[in-house]
Amino acid sequence: MDRIESDGFKKLLLGLALAALLAGLGLKAAGLAGAAHLAWAAGVLPVLAALLAEILRSLMRGEVGLDIVAALSMSAALGFGETLAAAVVAVMYSGGSFLETFAEGRARREMHALLSRVPRSAARHRDGALEEVPLDEIAPGDRLLIRQGDVVPVDGRIASGTAFLDMSALTGESLPVRLGAGAEAMSGATNAGEAFDLEAARPARASTYAGIVRLVEEAQRSKAPMSRLADRWSLGFLAATLAIAGAAWGLAGDPIRAVAVLVVATPCPLILAVPVALVAGLSRAAREGVLIKGARPLEAMARIRTLVLDKTGTLTDGRPQIVAIDSEDGLAGDEVLRLAAALDQASKHPVAQAMVAAAKARGLSLPVPSEVAEIPGEGVVGSVGGHRVFVGGDEFVARRVGRHSGTPPGLEAGSVLVAVAVDGHMAGHLVMADPLREGAAEILARLRAEGVERILLATGDRREVAEHVTEGLGLDGLRAGLTPDQKVLLVLTERGSGPVMMVGDGVNDAPALAAADVGVAMGARGAAASAEAADVVLLVDRIDRLGDGIEIARRARGIALQSVVAGIGLSVAGMAAAAFGHLTPVEGALLQEAIDVAVILNALRALRIVPRGGPRTGPS
Repeated sequence: MDRIESDGFKKLLLGLALAALLAGLGLKAAGLAGAAHLAWAAGVLPVLAALLAEILRSLMRGEVGLDIVAALSMSAALGFGETLAAAVVAVMYSGGSFLETFAEGRARREMHALLSRVPRSAARHRDGALEEVPLDEIAPGDRLLIRQGDVVPVDGRIASGTAFLDMSALTGESLPVRLGAGAEAMSGATNAGEAFDLEAARPARASTYAGIVRLVEEAQRSKAPMSRLADRWSLGFLAATLAIAGAAWGLAGDPIRAVAVLVVATPCPLILAVPVALVAGLSRAAREGVLIKGARPLEAMARIRTLVLDKTGTLTDGRPQIVAIDSEDGLAGDEVLRLAAALDQASKHPVAQAMVAAAKARGLSLPVPSEVAEIPGEGVVGSVGGHRVFVGGDEFVARRVGRHSGTPPGLEAGSVLVAVAVDGHMAGHLVMADPLREGAAEILARLRAEGVERILLATGDRREVAEHVTEGLGLDGLRAGLTPDQKVLLVLTERGSGPVMMVGDGVNDAPALAAADVGVAMGARGAAASAEAADVVLLVDRIDRLGDGIEIARRARGIALQSVVAGIGLSVAGMAAAAFGHLTPVEGALLQEAIDVAVILNALRALRIVPRGGPRTGPS
């Protein structure tokens, strides 16, 4: 809720209104009725002034909200001397306003994390030496040294040797790619191999990574904000309130009856019940490992009809795994893996680290290798337990054992083949791939059960890889080879048919996450950029929690609507009683307070929502 500029100001208004109400009651009890009226009026005026300013801003935007009823009730109560009723309304309204701000939270933060991932400087060759220069000073044609682990700072061409780049943050491909001399390298990729030289092709501000940052910012600015749930009832309720208040005054000739109607009509069940239910839903979702950045995203999640999924790290695990071992020369498969993983302990290559992790998961003992030599982009050579071991690409290993290389039959699209030779003989091949997450089909079925009607895959990976990985999932569409701006276009196109949720984990997904009605980031291992751009962050690396989040959002919104309908029904009944003179303004304010308590207690039921996945004590 953006009625007042800051949380601190809203807290101040609530404090003033509450202090004035209590002070007035104390003065009234002491027999100082005149002073009590002044105290109550003093507490109402700041709240009313802030409310009128916000109403004016809303009208200038072409929006009409329920705040008008609250302003009318406070103004009428002050105008006719019912200052206690006005003070009660002021406390209720300022409390609801502050609570809604708390529910909304800070749903958007600066993109500093996205920018901070790119180094602020780079090592540039100059006159036979290296100098560290700010990115802004890099010009096309400059020769830069990209060290192992560095993020490529600008777009350019490989100027020396072979580069092994982790492109997952940009294209979604989980396995690093090998680029030879002269090949183009995009900024934002990470050097997963040995150091190499890069010839800058364009300035940092014009490079791929800077373009992604701009896409995120533009998408966030163009994303139309959702109207508040309460405001969707505003015009009808406002018309009914004015009609009943006018009829009560006209038929009875008593303006106090109209004041009583307005006080009872103050829409605190709407102003309070909605944020309380949504805050409770936010809290409940967080316990399931789903961090939702405010009430608006939670409400939007409840209405999602189209889901766009990235592949790598979202639908798949995002980490290469061994899917097959083809052993030769009489060695067991585990022995081939043990020798290869032992040697790969000396390498930082992502595939090597995946092999080491797989061997340790199988409980294999890994001796320390010696005499290790790594050929960037090719493989590793060394000694393990008295054996000479070669690990790397099939061609690299085949040359060293005097065999012709050849891809084994049945190698699937998107798989990586790692050859292993021991003491001059081919020992076998390890097949690595990025498989689907366990239970992916069941996860998608659960999402459809939660109301998602259309599920699409959007990936920067190759089409044949995406088709193979997702075969049999029953997706409604597949878009492969997409750039970040093409993902944004896909999301915007799908939004024409209803609310869209986008799920991703890489820098390349950040613009699309910002453009979607609800952007969801895999926060456990995803890029900081995607977490910043997203409305929802999954704190655990489990896509099934998305179904829990949607269910909690849907049920919390349902509880909010239930509270609204019940609260408005009771308010209308109270308005009718006030119109016939059965309630004074103060009694109407107290009745409205009782209604508020009832709807808040009902809204708090959202804290007890248990998703069908079952109760959990916290993220795991």
